[in-house]
Amino acid sequence: MQQLTDLKAILHSKRANIYYLEYCRVMQKDGRVLYLSEAKKEYQYWNIPIANTTCLLLGTGTSITQAAMRMLAQAGVLVGFSGSGATPLLAATEVEWLTPQSEYRPTEYIQGWMSFWFDEAKRLDVAKRFQVARINFIKKVYSKDRELKLAGFNLEEIEPMLDKSINAIYNAPNVGKLLQSEADLTKKLYKYSAKTTNQIGFTREHNSTDDANAFLNHGNYLAYGLAASTLWVLGIPHGFAVIHGKTRRGALVFDIADLIKDALILPWAFVCASEKMDEKGFRAQCLQNFVDYKALDFMFNEVKEVALFYKEEKES
Repeated sequence: MQQLTDLKAILHSKRANIYYLEYCRVMQKDGRVLYLSEAKKEYQYWNIPIANTTCLLLGTGTSITQAAMRMLAQAGVLVGFSGSGATPLLAATEVEWLTPQSEYRPTEYIQGWMSFWFDEAKRLDVAKRFQVARINFIKKVYSKDRELKLAGFNLEEIEPMLDKSINAIYNAPNVGKLLQSEADLTKKLYKYSAKTTNQIGFTREHNSTDDANAFLNHGNYLAYGLAASTLWVLGIPHGFAVIHGKTRRGALVFDIADLIKDALILPWAFVCASEKMDEKGFRAQCLQNFVDYKALDFMFNEVKEVALFYKEEKES
């Protein structure tokens, strides 16, 4: 039987796996978490390496046992129920994350977060820091990713719009203007990606069934899983958002997920759609992107730096 200390051997920021499962039963067997699927009237067991897993998405036709949930909680794996293809049955419905119960997570980050959160000016400053980090991450990925370059994506073509967006971020007088700037840039990136992959006429619609829209929904929920895991590990509740509405449930998850969505998911949704890739192939591409560009490390570092910035400033 694996011990709790064994399950915690891999830091969350270094974990490589996100699983999406459908039409199977997740259970505990012989000290391991397995999922059971039926193929040609034969039952097959597959192991889930929970010590190296960030989150588990359970889609259509799944069930999970109490014993499996206990082991997943011990390993610090977030579990979410979703619709088919890792996206909700209704696009307006958020994935409900089941976070492991632990009152012994670090307190320094939530205390640091609270040191600025009730100050509107500081909260706006943090929101701007996240948005600038998001754009710099886009630049980093576009400048390094050989496959994106082969697909026609060129940093020099979008850098002027990125720099213009950074200026708009610094000059934004409130969160409303910041959200408008974010939305404007994302729309321009949609347009650029659609043009680059010859998908002229693309319109972003969450309920649309075309591949690009479906892949965007799918990939975004993978990013939400990473963001939710980051915040849970650091002990920061999802309600203390800095960009998305403070009354929106889980809004901080969206804030943190935005750090990587436009760089690691958006362009690939269009590339994979143009190549007629299936959902499994697109998901594999996203997970590889997360590993290649250390998405979890990036999220953890940004949140930790922001959480401690004002606390350390106050103490000094």
